[in-house]
Amino acid sequence: MNQQTVSKTDRIILALGEEIVAGKYLPGAALPAEAELCERFTTSRNIIREVFRTLTAKKLIEMKRYRGAFVTQRSQWNFLDSDVLQWSLKYDQNPQLIAAMSEVRNLIEPKIARWAAERATSRDLAEIETALNDMIAHYDDRAAFNRADIRYHEAVLASVHNPVLQQLSVAVSQLQKAVFERTYMPDRGNMPRTLQEHQALYEAIRHQNPDAAEQAALTIIASTTKRLKDIT
Repeated sequence: MNQQTVSKTDRIILALGEEIVAGKYLPGAALPAEAELCERFTTSRNIIREVFRTLTAKKLIEMKRYRGAFVTQRSQWNFLDSDVLQWSLKYDQNPQLIAAMSEVRNLIEPKIARWAAERATSRDLAEIETALNDMIAHYDDRAAFNRADIRYHEAVLASVHNPVLQQLSVAVSQLQKAVFERTYMPDRGNMPRTLQEHQALYEAIRHQNPDAAEQAALTIIASTTKRLKDIT
């Protein structure tokens, strides 16, 4: 969340979400009562209840009747929610989280790349290439680059033409978004490599080379995982 552009409700979600993930409120602990939060944030009970609904959807808290909001166990948190992932990467230095993210990406993305090389149509290739060109054009603009990067990977997934797998699109995109937000590095040491890796995946798909596509996806994952480890 960008604090300069979000609503008051979102700012409260951000504040409480980060406090939970940072450990101010431990699993099993109660959050402050509605009245106390209303006073702290100078807001209404309706706003606080909306915040609670959002944090419940993120699986960070659970509501207990007549008792209030309580922090859930960390294992229950929705790590496919981009906010939860971002907060966790910011406050949780546990390398197991990075390893878990890498495992999920290694499980899903290489297979998607392989199938894309086997199934992509000319229209699919055009979508992937357009997103790649936008990445190249906006390499020095963090927000624009990350949007293009997400579109690139969504286009690769769409080219598989699997309606069931497509339902994973949101979850996969959220995972990638959280990673990309943390690993954007426009310097000369990283950006040319990043663009080259994405170009290699596109070329493998374009040339209908499943093995090369799978390897290109693994290379992209290895690079972003390394950058995550370097900055945490």
